[in-house]
Amino acid sequence: MRLTIFSVLCLLFTSVVFSNMEISQKEKNALVDLFNSTNGSKWTIPWDLNTSVSTWKGIQIENGHVVGINLFRNNLQGVLPESLGRLRYLTHLNLAFNSITGVLPKDIVKLKSLKVLRLEMNRIKGSLPLGIGQMKELVVFSMFNNFLSGSIPPTFGELENLRELNLSSNNLKGIIPNSIGNLTKLEALGLFENSLEGTIPEEMGNLGQLRELVLSNNQLRGEIPSEFSQLASLKILQIQNNRFDSYTGLKQMDTKQFLVFDTDEKTLNPRFNEIQLQRTRMADTKFEDVDDNE
Repeated sequence: MRLTIFSVLCLLFTSVVFSNMEISQKEKNALVDLFNSTNGSKWTIPWDLNTSVSTWKGIQIENGHVVGINLFRNNLQGVLPESLGRLRYLTHLNLAFNSITGVLPKDIVKLKSLKVLRLEMNRIKGSLPLGIGQMKELVVFSMFNNFLSGSIPPTFGELENLRELNLSSNNLKGIIPNSIGNLTKLEALGLFENSLEGTIPEEMGNLGQLRELVLSNNQLRGEIPSEFSQLASLKILQIQNNRFDSYTGLKQMDTKQFLVFDTDEKTLNPRFNEIQLQRTRMADTKFEDVDDNE
């Protein structure tokens, strides 16, 4: 009798574990679409579609749903499928350092549980989605070093949980939207090497948690806002190679607070603290395949 009870318990335990690792056919189809549309057979570590999804590289499953995809530097080539938007329980998507082309799927804004989106170092073109503001849970949005064009949607200002926004090294034009000042949790903002113009919005002075601000190599003009003096947490500031008329707004700042302080104004006498970082773009400091648990 004891053996029977033990066997039943084992079967129940196995059933619970198995059901927790299984996902719906709709979610599995979305993953297969991703595999097929990015030349999965040529990935560095390809999926074996005949095995359980739980064994596929980079896939994290919780409670029967795909919550994480991490295919960093895995030789993905091709476009992202629209069906990616069906993975509505997804919280982490890291496809950085691949050769993904095409445009962002329009349904990517349906990933309303997504916290981390890393697509840096690919070849994605086209504009950023206007509906980005729907992705309220986003903490990290990183697409540096792609071929994005168009302007920065003002709806980014609706992402109140955002801590990192990196759009450096793209082909973005237009102004920096005033709504960026709504991102009061933002710690890092990288807009290096685009074709952004206009003035820096004074609303940026609201970003009290900001530690890195990289605006260099654009076509920004006008004056540096006096509100920059409110950025007490700022450690890295790079605004060189723009068209500013005046740096008066920076003269109220204590340059001793900085690790990196780069401008075109020689009279500011920038200082470097004990930790000296090589003068480089923000994008070059984000190459690690980190375990995103924000």
